[in-house]
Amino acid sequence: MADDTTWGIAHVYASFNNTIITVTDLTGAETITKSSGGTVVKQNRDEASPYAAMQMAEVVAEEVQSAGIDGLHVRVRGPGGNLQKNTGPGAQATIRALARAGIEIGRIEDVTPIPHDGTRAPKNAGF
Repeated sequence: MADDTTWGIAHVYASFNNTIITVTDLTGAETITKSSGGTVVKQNRDEASPYAAMQMAEVVAEEVQSAGIDGLHVRVRGPGGNLQKNTGPGAQATIRALARAGIEIGRIEDVTPIPHDGTRAPKNAGF
């Protein structure tokens, strides 16, 4: 890694219904750019697709580079809690597209919230 790299944090929320990318500074206080699946595709069913994630990442990469950031630490999050623990199909595609756009990728971290015996899980409606 180069010493003169300016870093930011890419917060990627990837569920099976949508993918949301938010890029902040290292403190997480100032948002530099954000994008969601609905901004790049027309059908709602395509919002979580890897194609939509790649399109969003390309747009985000341009805005991040114009803001003077060369590298991103990626924090990937799934729905979590009592919902699904694994991320949607857009997570991996987002990271690949950011790397292809010429942005240096630092740490990749999974920040999906996992309950430590909190509320009861929803009942299964099927018999």
